[in-house]
Amino acid sequence: MSTSRPGSAADQAEQAGGRLVNSRPFTMLITVGLVAFGIVHLLVGWIALQLAWGLPTGGREASQQGALATMVGSPFGAVLLAVTAAGLAVLAVWQAAEAIWGHRRRRAAKRLRKRLGSAARAVIYAALALTALRTLTSGSQSGGSEEESMTGRVLAAPFGRILVLVAAAAVVAVGVRLIVKGVGRKFTEDLAGGVDRRALLLGQIGYVAKGVALAVVGGLLGWAAVDYDPERAGGLDDALSTVHDAPLGSVLLTLMALGFASFGVFCFFWARHPRTTVQE
Repeated sequence: MSTSRPGSAADQAEQAGGRLVNSRPFTMLITVGLVAFGIVHLLVGWIALQLAWGLPTGGREASQQGALATMVGSPFGAVLLAVTAAGLAVLAVWQAAEAIWGHRRRRAAKRLRKRLGSAARAVIYAALALTALRTLTSGSQSGGSEEESMTGRVLAAPFGRILVLVAAAAVVAVGVRLIVKGVGRKFTEDLAGGVDRRALLLGQIGYVAKGVALAVVGGLLGWAAVDYDPERAGGLDDALSTVHDAPLGSVLLTLMALGFASFGVFCFFWARHPRTTVQE
């Protein structure tokens, strides 16, 4: 009759997760996913640049959904989008494993913060993978009206305005955190081995640009709550349009577009040296 130690099942699960994440095939899939993530940001930057200077965008939004719709319309687009969806799904699994078992050498408070960050990234990658699959099957993108309708439903609920304000504050906080991560070069913790100086510069520019964009998204969401007007809410495309409508908007939006493109290229460096902390 065999007996098992308390926690042995959890230990075995952790070891299995570590073997999966650190295996060569899975590491190669992580590389594919990060390259795909980089391409998505390059396309967002390109659409934003077109928007900045009044060039035709073909109706594509300057957002990740718009980037995926652009991808599916290119030669071999269906294959490219299928690979992108698979790669993003792998990134979601990777970050889920990091959220459950990773960052063990950190102190308790920082370990919890890092694991929550990994969990958030897992949700983002999974949502983007599902969007890629939806785009692959329908060939269309989901627009800002989706954010507006969702905000409208929440605003109509009891305490809806408070919930939207809390969500807006959370989005702004994430944006500020990305800016801090870029300025302080904290993204180097995600890279294994030495960090190329070009990667440092691209990462700084990219994270700051993404942080500013998210802060604007949060601001639009908060504005919608204050005015009780869901049409003021919106996603990344609406945020970039808001930047475009500001004084010197074309210049500012060009800088934002270059920032997203910089993050896209940074992802290529990241793909070469991704750091995993499971069983580290």
